[in-house]
Parts: sequence; C-alpha cells; structure tokens
Amino acid sequence: MLLKMIACEIAFREMCMAAARSVNLIDFEFFTQGYHDNPDIGRALIQEKIDSVENGKYDAILLGYALCNNMLVGLTTHHIPLVIPRAHDCITFFLGSKERYMECYTSRPGTYYYTSGWLEYRKRKSERVPAVGYGANPALRSDTSGAVENPQSRNPEVSQGTQSGYGRMKSYQELVEQYGEDNAKYVMEVLGNWTQNYTHGVLIDFDFTRHLNFRQQVEEICRQHGWEYDELKGDMNLLQRLLDGDWNSKDFLVVHSGEIVRATYDERVIDIEKV
Repeated sequence: MLLKMIACEIAFREMCMAAARSVNLIDFEFFTQGYHDNPDIGRALIQEKIDSVENGKYDAILLGYALCNNMLVGLTTHHIPLVIPRAHDCITFFLGSKERYMECYTSRPGTYYYTSGWLEYRKRKSERVPAVGYGANPALRSDTSGAVENPQSRNPEVSQGTQSGYGRMKSYQELVEQYGEDNAKYVMEVLGNWTQNYTHGVLIDFDFTRHLNFRQQVEEICRQHGWEYDELKGDMNLLQRLLDGDWNSKDFLVVHSGEIVRATYDERVIDIEKV
C-alpha cells in the first residue's frame, strides 16, 4: 500500500524504524511537538492536512497521534480512510499497547517517562527548555509534557491566579477547578513544585537508540530531582502494525467518510460517530 502518515515528531525515530521494516510505502509529514497543549489549534491543523490529501492518491491516511487532551475529537475524512491507534497518549506508542500502558500507569503512578523524542525535541526547537518527559501520576495526569510554552501563552489568566488568600499557593485541585487539569499541571511544573509528585524517571529503551546515550541523560535528570532511575523495554508492536496495515478493531480505529472521531472514556479510547 501507499500510505500517508501525519504524525508528531515525538515519535520520529520510532516511526522511521517501523517504516524501514514495513513492506508498505509511507509518505511522512511530521508536526512540531506541543500541539496537544492547545488541542483546538492542533485539531484544526491536523484536519487541514487531512483535507489537503489528494483524493485517490493513498490507500489510507495514518495519524501518529493519540487522543492527547481530546485533540482527535471531531476529526473526520471526506475521502480516504483515516486510521488512528487507540491510545490515550503517545507513551502508549512506545510501550506497544494501551493495555501495557495502563499496567505501567497503575503499578507505578509516580513516574515520568522519557523517550528519544522527549529528550530530543528541545534540540529540534533550538530552545533551552526543561528536560521533562511524560508524567503518569494520578494527582497530575494530563496529556502534555508541560515544558514548551510560557504559561501565559496557554491561558492569560493562569499566571495571575495561582495564589489563594494570604499569599498561600493554591493547591493542585484548586488550580484544576479554575483552569482545568492540563493548565493546572503546567502551572505546577513552571512553579517548580511538580517534581515532588514523582518518585521515578523511566527511560523507555530501544536497541536502535541505545547508542544515543539517553540513559546518561535520564540518570542525570533523576539525580537532580531525587528520583529513582529505571528502564522499560520499548515495544514497537503498535507502531509497526499501524504502518504495516494490520489494523484490527481492538487496537485501531478506521474512520470513513461521513464519520467523526469521538472519545469513549473506556477501554476503546476512541470510536466513531455518524454525521
């Protein structure tokens, strides 16, 4: 098949490896990491790219995005089938399945995950930003790294209302109630309090990225934050099957003309709705 992939650069190395192993031909278009911090903007950009794909040129359009702060909700296709992995966030891509993601999330919630994309996007943006990954903490769970923007650029009120009476810093729950979970997590990170909610930094390791010395980087981050360092073996299964065209309904959603994506808030993650 000839496939069009619209993806986040956070999975650049892993997707290129999957493409090299696939029998299919894939045309890639990568977007800068961070659009899920502003899901309305990200959704509009992805929809624009889907709409611009020439009718009949490809067998399918693949999305290298997870639900990511509900950014996929409302997407549709007017011609070529659209294929999306069933995933809450991009860490699922590197762990191989939504089931393994939930297993890791529930077994050790106070964990920040690191991959090649999380560690290298700062160089791609040529910015000096904090070296953070994706946090899986029940008190701070959201679909963002929270490290690429000024908080005022996401919500002009956030930086003004973080204190509550007598100079007391608002609690995380108070921030969630006022600004929403995504912005609350970002504010906590910017203020420097976020590290105390985590106990481990985990590198998701692949054989083909081991020569890049990510282990040393994550070990140093953990040392600075007082976290324990650990590693998980990465699993390419989900990404490989996405690019190979092995789209079973359990792990992938196929969207056709006249259907839009909706969130299900259950083990399916996403589903379709007729329009």
